[in-house]
Amino acid sequence: MNRKETTKFLSNLLVRTRLSGLGKYAASEVTLDYGTKNAKRIDYMQFVPVNTTVSGIEKGSFICYEVKSCREDVYSGNGLNFFGEQNYIVTTMQCYKDLQPDFLDGTFQNWQKEHHPESEDLCGVIVAVPVGVKMEDEYMNPTPLDADCQWTTDIIYPCNFKTYRTRGMTELLFDMLRASINSGLLRK
Repeated sequence: MNRKETTKFLSNLLVRTRLSGLGKYAASEVTLDYGTKNAKRIDYMQFVPVNTTVSGIEKGSFICYEVKSCREDVYSGNGLNFFGEQNYIVTTMQCYKDLQPDFLDGTFQNWQKEHHPESEDLCGVIVAVPVGVKMEDEYMNPTPLDADCQWTTDIIYPCNFKTYRTRGMTELLFDMLRASINSGLLRK
């Protein structure tokens, strides 16, 4: 698969496995600072309320997802905008293996601070994994994405650190709503 096909595959898989279904609140291509020269687009943003009471909604948190097809895509300069309490790169196992040394030695965090200073530099990684395959086995021998199998997503590098948002809940929910309207989800 080429980069465009891989990105589409990973995006569809993320939506199917993590962002769809009852009680899931998510939007794609969410733009912060809309209409300014400093606009930042997030591939997917999810809102997770504690429950559906007023206080449960107000205590909710945001998860940002950036879909990246390969290491070069991660460092391309196109989006790594993390503004949620939890943030994830969604990618292939091979890309994770290519990035792993950068996470361990601080290269990724330093690059993120330099190129996206407003964004969080700590994030987890979610990878595509064939259904029924152990994460360790997939790590040792990554399955090509065009293999004839069913896929799911799994967290290989947890985002165990909950960061503090620098953006307000109302702003982020409004940005998600605008993204949903712009994508045609709420149009008749």
